[in-house]
Amino acid sequence: MALRQYQAKPNGAKVPRPPAARRNATSEKSEKLPHLQLLANLSTMESFDNIYLDLSKQPGKCKLAESGLGWRPSGGGDTFTLDSSNIGHAQWSRAAKGYELKILSRSSGVIQLDGFDQEDFERLSKAFKIWYGINVESREHAIRGWNWGKAEFTKAELSFNVQNRPAFEVPYSEISNTNLAGKNEVAVEFALSADQANGADGQPAGSTKNRGRKAAAGPDELVEMRFYIPGTATKKEKAEGDEEENEEEAEEQNAANLFYETLMDKAEIGDVAGDTFATFLDVLHLTPRGRFDIDMYESSFRLRGKTYDYKIQYSAIKKFFLLPKNDDTHTLIVLGLDPPLRQGQTRYPFLVMQLKLDEEISLELNMTEDLLKSKYGDKLQAHYEEPIHQVVTKIFRGLAGKKVIMPSKDFTSHHGHHGVKCSIKANEGSLYFLDKSLMFVPKPATYIQLENVAVVTMSRVGGAVSASRTFDIAVTLKGGLGEHQFSNINREEQQPLEEFFKAKGIRIKNEMLEESSTLLKAALNNEDMGESSDEDGGRADRGSADEDEESVDEDFNASSESDVAEEYDSAHESSGDSDEEMADAGDDDEGGAGSDGDDARPKKKSKTGN
Repeated sequence: MALRQYQAKPNGAKVPRPPAARRNATSEKSEKLPHLQLLANLSTMESFDNIYLDLSKQPGKCKLAESGLGWRPSGGGDTFTLDSSNIGHAQWSRAAKGYELKILSRSSGVIQLDGFDQEDFERLSKAFKIWYGINVESREHAIRGWNWGKAEFTKAELSFNVQNRPAFEVPYSEISNTNLAGKNEVAVEFALSADQANGADGQPAGSTKNRGRKAAAGPDELVEMRFYIPGTATKKEKAEGDEEENEEEAEEQNAANLFYETLMDKAEIGDVAGDTFATFLDVLHLTPRGRFDIDMYESSFRLRGKTYDYKIQYSAIKKFFLLPKNDDTHTLIVLGLDPPLRQGQTRYPFLVMQLKLDEEISLELNMTEDLLKSKYGDKLQAHYEEPIHQVVTKIFRGLAGKKVIMPSKDFTSHHGHHGVKCSIKANEGSLYFLDKSLMFVPKPATYIQLENVAVVTMSRVGGAVSASRTFDIAVTLKGGLGEHQFSNINREEQQPLEEFFKAKGIRIKNEMLEESSTLLKAALNNEDMGESSDEDGGRADRGSADEDEESVDEDFNASSESDVAEEYDSAHESSGDSDEEMADAGDDDEGGAGSDGDDARPKKKSKTGN
């Protein structure tokens, strides 16, 4: 028989006292009451409308459940989901379209959900606390407008803090490249995603298939940011084999270099995710100028130089050219990039590599047989032992999936080459004639499609017909898009060029025939004028200069071996063969007749006769 305990009521009546076990259970229940109340107030799913995911143009619906969260665009498209076990941290802050919930996942980087109302914070914080065990941190941004602060490298993003408050954050997934722009300056380049935003890859505008990149972007977007980092900083490295007390050794170095190296490591620019399939060392590049090591990965390749490093996606390669040089020693590999490669304010839409024809290489692809057969098939081989330009071409073609464009068989220069030497302004190079285009390399690399050419004009700048050894061509584009001028082409290449353009159905305008007839008339006029060169009517009145010529200089020796007149000789304009030499350089006027230079030529003949 159990002894019942009683406790006194206020009016003196006795009521049974609960046992100790019951009292403990009641107290525990009372302690859990706030948690149970939260569960009672929280439904099985929380839903929010008009939420934007990662700067998407199209809003969608965001849903939270115990298993995780999901977002689906309102206009239809792929649904983005995030498992509850992958949610690492959450932040609440003011953003562009209201309030933003930033989620730092354990594997997928940063997820931005923008468009919440201020009243949604309570529901969100309850859901994250109960379902995911995470406290949503409320953060205030720095609004002072200062452009100086402290950079902090977190797990998924670079945060620029002003007075311990974030002014802005840059996810590592948005950084495409970084370079040392100076001794204390670091340039950070951002990924261009306008093509994917407009659905160029076949995905709708609100698609989230390509995680880690902006789902959309406007016509104007930030493409580069520069940080000025003065002074020195201390880099701590772990020492192997030491005690825990001496586990870290401090190394002092330039602060900008440390920032650059840390960002390269965090953004995975230096070490691209995955193993390298192939590596080519010390490859000479003519554009941009320098020597770079080429690391080939599954979806991108990396150029490693002494100063600059670049990571380029294979999807950015739009054209692939293999152009043999006229020296029969080198060949050029040209990659057309869109978006172009940027180095500071300079853009490089073409990469130009120069490789030796007689340099052979033995290369074993770092790729499993299953991957080689299943994904690439006959496009790649496991082993290569060929000239280096062929190996580089085959691996680029296999990984990028681009067709190799070579010079046209319809054109051969006078000397049996595929390219013609010429220049654009002061830049010398070679113009290659392809089946559907023209290509000038190395600098500035110029690509012209033949279907856009309206007319090709051949002209010559120079003096007499026999003295002109070169000519120019001007390629005029349709629709008033401008023209390209190629100068200093060897006179022997005129016929092969005319035959090529006629075969392609391009109209040719030859101004050299008109120039030849004009110059011939001028030469005939000069011979007629030479008969009366000693008469006063055969030349213009030059005042006292004529009187000086009639005076006899006793010191003058007509049989002197020197053909060059002295600077103080009054007749130095007509002495020597400088006019013929300058005709090659194109300094004489095209008309020639009636000019002072033409009047001086008959006197040159009379002196030669002496």
